[in-house]
Amino acid sequence: MQTWVEKVILFVWCGFSYVFLLSPMVVVMGASLHGGEFSAAIKFPPVDPSFQWYTKIPMQQFEALGLSLIVAAVATFLAALIAVPAALGLVRSNFKGKFIVTTIFRAPLQIPAIVSGIAFLQFYYLIYDNSSLMLAGTIPGMLIGHVFIATPFMFGTIVAVLQRFDHRLEEAAHSLGAGKWRTLYRVTIPTIMPGIYSGGLYAFMVSFADVPMSIFLTAPGFVTYPVELFYALENDFDP
Repeated sequence: MQTWVEKVILFVWCGFSYVFLLSPMVVVMGASLHGGEFSAAIKFPPVDPSFQWYTKIPMQQFEALGLSLIVAAVATFLAALIAVPAALGLVRSNFKGKFIVTTIFRAPLQIPAIVSGIAFLQFYYLIYDNSSLMLAGTIPGMLIGHVFIATPFMFGTIVAVLQRFDHRLEEAAHSLGAGKWRTLYRVTIPTIMPGIYSGGLYAFMVSFADVPMSIFLTAPGFVTYPVELFYALENDFDP
C-alpha cells in the first residue's frame, strides 16, 4: 500500500517525465507560429504569432502525408494478419525449432533499418533483373518493406498478452459446447484484442514515421511524408 508521500513523489516524477518528453514538441510547434520575417534561427516563444507558414506548405507534402497514412494503415492490417496467427501458433505449441521461428519474427528489430532498406532495394532489383517486375518505387514494394518492419512490434505485443491469457476461459467455452473456431472468434480474439490494438498502434507509428526503409523504396512523385520532410529540411529550411 503506497503512502501519500510515495503517491506525491510518483505524481511529480511522472509529471516531470511528461514535461521533459513533450517540451521539444511544444517548442517546435510554437516556433512554427513565428510571424516575423524568415530566420534560420528557431525563436521561442514566437514573435507576432501567425499561421502564415502553414499557408505556404507545398501541395506535395499533403500528397506525401496521404500516402504515408495509406501505407501505414495497410501495412498495419497486413502485419496483424501475419502476427496474430503466428503468435497464437507459437505460444500454444511446442515443436522443434520454435526458438528459431520466434527469432525470425523478431529479427527485423535487431537489423539496422538502413541495412534493411538497402537489402530490400537490392532484392527488388534482383527480381527486376530476372522477371522485369519492378517493385522499387511502387506501393506494393513499399508495403512489403513496411510490413517487414511493423510485424515484430505487433507480434511481440500479442505474444506478451497471450502468455498471460487465462486458458480457463477457453475451457469454459468448450464445456458449454463451443467448438475450436467458435471459441477462437468469440473468446480468444476478443480477450487479446487490447494487445492487438496496442500492437497495431506501435506498428502504425513505426510505419508512418519510417525514413531508413522508405528513402530507398521511394521514387519521384512517390514519396512518404517523413522522407518529404527530410528532403525539405535538407534543401529549404523555414518555420
